[in-house]
Amino acid sequence: MRPLAGSLRLVPIRPPGAPNVANDPNGANEEARLMPSAEDRLTGWRFLLFTAALAVGNVVALSNVPGYTVLAPYAAGSLQGVNPSFGTWATTDHMMGIVLGLPLARWLSGRYGDARVYASAFVAYALFSLACAMSETIWFFVPMRFLLGLAGGVLLPLGQALALNEIPENRRVFGVAWWGVLSMAPFTLGVFMGGFWAEYVNWRMLFYSNIILGLPIAGLVVALLYGRPHRRRIVRFDAIGFLLICVTLVGVQTILNQGNDFDWFGAPILAALLVAVIIALPAFVVWELGERTPALDLRLFRHRNYAVGVFCSVAGFLVIQGTLSVFVGQLQTLLGYPSSLAGVVYLSMAICAAPLVSIMHLIVRRVDLRYFASLNFIGFAVTLTWLGEYDKVASFDQITTPMIFFGLFLATFFAPPAAIAVQGLSGQKLIRAAEELAMLRTAFGAYGITSQAVVQFRRAPVHQLGMADHLGGREYPSLDALGALTRKLQDLGLSEAVTNVQISRLMRQQALLLGLDDAFYFGAMVFLCLAAIIWLARPAPAAKPEPKPSLADFEAEELME
Repeated sequence: MRPLAGSLRLVPIRPPGAPNVANDPNGANEEARLMPSAEDRLTGWRFLLFTAALAVGNVVALSNVPGYTVLAPYAAGSLQGVNPSFGTWATTDHMMGIVLGLPLARWLSGRYGDARVYASAFVAYALFSLACAMSETIWFFVPMRFLLGLAGGVLLPLGQALALNEIPENRRVFGVAWWGVLSMAPFTLGVFMGGFWAEYVNWRMLFYSNIILGLPIAGLVVALLYGRPHRRRIVRFDAIGFLLICVTLVGVQTILNQGNDFDWFGAPILAALLVAVIIALPAFVVWELGERTPALDLRLFRHRNYAVGVFCSVAGFLVIQGTLSVFVGQLQTLLGYPSSLAGVVYLSMAICAAPLVSIMHLIVRRVDLRYFASLNFIGFAVTLTWLGEYDKVASFDQITTPMIFFGLFLATFFAPPAAIAVQGLSGQKLIRAAEELAMLRTAFGAYGITSQAVVQFRRAPVHQLGMADHLGGREYPSLDALGALTRKLQDLGLSEAVTNVQISRLMRQQALLLGLDDAFYFGAMVFLCLAAIIWLARPAPAAKPEPKPSLADFEAEELME
């Protein structure tokens, strides 16, 4: 069993430059006590089957975020024909569920054991997937997506812990590399499979596949680990802190989700949510600073590198997740791509990303992380600017080329700022820091989906007004652009009414495309700022003989990826 934050036992914390927990007698004994013995570990075909089941479970849980995003237009049409922006709620609320499931996983596994909680969570995942598949209204679908994310947030860290517990100590590096490759599946394979289901079968098949795969995985885990003893640990749960962070995170996300659709704070419900967030946020900060086992340990931000690394990681992921989610929707609704072809565009990111992400955990140990992170951020800025230069409908080849580079920088994004954030931490503190980084990054990824959509939504009317001024002759009266375009369309046989409709449609499409470009430019500016901010972190201490990585080190790497 893995060591978990929140236990009442005392765990030595290694200050910067001190020996790793693996070399500390107490830390080694604690890890050995919690790990299964060599005789109890799975071997042979049982180990392979167990690892494959956990890998598929990880991909299933992660892929339900981008896998749904590509089919959101189909879902919106089926759920009483609501706007596509309503369908996006199911993505962001699902991610919030994942965020809130992570601390629940820590508490539940301490009381009932990793394997039992993992299997139970997958059964719940299958039930909520069935509810999503059978939904007929957006008002039922979105809460079920949130609960599905809550179950997924419990699954993800426990699946990683179960896998590492069974991997022999001398093979854990390969386990981390394998899990790193799996972390790219949602952005590539998940989008492709979601698009395939939507176009060739039915968008609800995404959720039925969760049931088809999830229940056998739960059964396999229970069967293969049957009889394995569980040593119950007393784990305190900060219920008040958890409630306050729920109100804060979900409240902010709901305001961002529904602001464009319900006139922001002109809607009483959103104004009430704003008041609730304003009250809950300072109350949360005060409570957590005084709590011994907080839901979110704000004291970690006293470490300069942790504060810088977390800020760069969450701000960068806000742009990445927002850009990828908004772009895959616009490929279909704005550029006319079928969902399967939009999935292929995203699948192209795996060409460079999959092999590179498998060795990133080794690369970051041998270079100055600030150089690596800064170059990565500059690469993202260049790629986003490249995508923002398309001011007309681009072909598949034109879009795929920058997306391959996007995948390259995506593979090298997670590890450097995360490694900077946890420099000098070890043992329980390392696990806790990695878990909280994953929570905050996921939450801000959800904020990024709505914020990038807001950028496009707000900028499109500005561009449309500019085109109206241009075509109306107020900027260039001598050109008479509107008259020339009208005559050209009427010469093709279109009536005056149809001509006006076509011109309006083209102007709207072009305005939305330019608004999407502005979202790309916004992301590029954010990454340029992050390339400078990362240098506020302290450099790594002078090189010393590298200690043997502990289980906590490996588990933290998987959490951060």
